Amino acid sequence: MRENTVKSIWARGGAVLNGWLGIPSAVSAENMAQCGWDSLTVDLQHGHIDYQVAVSMLQAISTTSVTPIARVPWCEPGIIMKLLDAGAFGIICPMINSRAECEAFVGACRYAPRGYRSFGPVRATWYGGPDYYQHANDTVLAIAMIETTQAVERLDEILTVPGLDGIYIGPNDLAITLGRQPSGDPTDPLVLDTIDTILAAAKRHGVRAGLHCGSTAMAKRMIGKGFQFTTLLGDNAFLNMAAKAAVADVRDIALAAAKGGSTY
Repeated sequence: MRENTVKSIWARGGAVLNGWLGIPSAVSAENMAQCGWDSLTVDLQHGHIDYQVAVSMLQAISTTSVTPIARVPWCEPGIIMKLLDAGAFGIICPMINSRAECEAFVGACRYAPRGYRSFGPVRATWYGGPDYYQHANDTVLAIAMIETTQAVERLDEILTVPGLDGIYIGPNDLAITLGRQPSGDPTDPLVLDTIDTILAAAKRHGVRAGLHCGSTAMAKRMIGKGFQFTTLLGDNAFLNMAAKAAVADVRDIALAAAKGGSTY
């Protein structure tokens, strides 16, 4: 069975640097896979990626040692199982608000008797190895998103679900349910205090905690707090930021040239 490097990093007490893929392109995914991430998450919840494109993106990630993960649109067993069969080594599931929802999610990621995942790991066996079935339950990651006040109120019951590997905070949805403005790099005291509460609960129950970070500074702070799975921005954001910076750097010279001024 192929190693899940996320689990290996966690076993050493380290923090995983996760990249985020929202551009529906295998070429873009392959490009991001060359950047040194520990894992890359293909996002099927928000953005424009459908299942077939996701498969091609998982194939592109497979050209490297980066661990492939997928975020599903919802806690729906069919898409969870299809993405695992396609070779995702972890699933991030949004809006988990109760123990029952978490049990349903984790169960879809595990073969019996630990769950109800149906057998048919076609590409997963090509990617993971011929002994995929024997080791899948212990290798595949089940990560539940905690991003509502309802989930925060039920943290203890969610975090004690057998087989749950980690939780992942969506700071924007969390802020909205707290009555605050969404922000990828939150500064609101209530949002930050709630993030700390979630992290403390995860540590208490031995569950790995992760979150989406809107800046490198935020990622550094959160790793310092004890988060062991940090996502830094995303491919769309990196493309947008780099393009804007390049255009701004050259704009003054371009304007001077248009006025007939000397540029050198």
